[in-house]
Amino acid sequence: MRLTVLGCAGSFPGPESPCSAYLVEADGFRLLVDFGSGSLSSLQRYAGLHAPDAILLTHLHCDHILDAVTYVVVRRYAPDGPYPALPVYAPSGAPDRLSAAYGDEGTVEDVYQFYALQPGTFPIGPFTVTVDRVNHPVETYGVRLEHDGRSLCYSSDTASCDALLRLAQNADVFLCEASYLDGVDNPPDLHLTGREAGETATKAAVGRLLLTHLVAAWGSEAHTLESAAAAYTGPIDVVRPGASYDV
Repeated sequence: MRLTVLGCAGSFPGPESPCSAYLVEADGFRLLVDFGSGSLSSLQRYAGLHAPDAILLTHLHCDHILDAVTYVVVRRYAPDGPYPALPVYAPSGAPDRLSAAYGDEGTVEDVYQFYALQPGTFPIGPFTVTVDRVNHPVETYGVRLEHDGRSLCYSSDTASCDALLRLAQNADVFLCEASYLDGVDNPPDLHLTGREAGETATKAAVGRLLLTHLVAAWGSEAHTLESAAAAYTGPIDVVRPGASYDV
């Protein structure tokens, strides 16, 4: 598998990154995991406008879905379009949410073929996909992708929880959010700190930790990285748009 980061800013686009979007490739198949604000630009830059063969939306907060709304224009109104409906795996409210965000032109189900997520394991292209509900205020799924004996876990947005620990267990690569700073009074049941991301990586015995979803406006990358490294002794990176990782 190959992971390419298209966007990694937490909550809203940062000065150097769109919001969450990650392209995972195997056997010529490209799965786009989340499609946050601004990431359509990065999709064109690092992969191609029509690169995704399927989309998985982990939850319906704007910073993880809004460019799936903009992408309707690409699929529906391209000079050589309209394109066939693209498979979208998402929480059950996705069709209504994306249609409402698009506007008054009716459903987007001519552009997307929706499949409602629920905890469990299922195939998408060549991937074996396992999702489970994680600790976030709306219906949110952490994701584990497996292919050819290798595994990638993506936390989505979550506070610490047993489901995330199960999904990450022995993963070769753990792409984990670290939105909050350690040592301050953070709201409960919403996001992880760097230390909590590192602790989860250690408990799950992952091979590599990739930190994402940092909020540049009120965070500190150096602080987050230091906190994570104090709790996890394996290799750690803070991801950047355009960065690619072999899994």
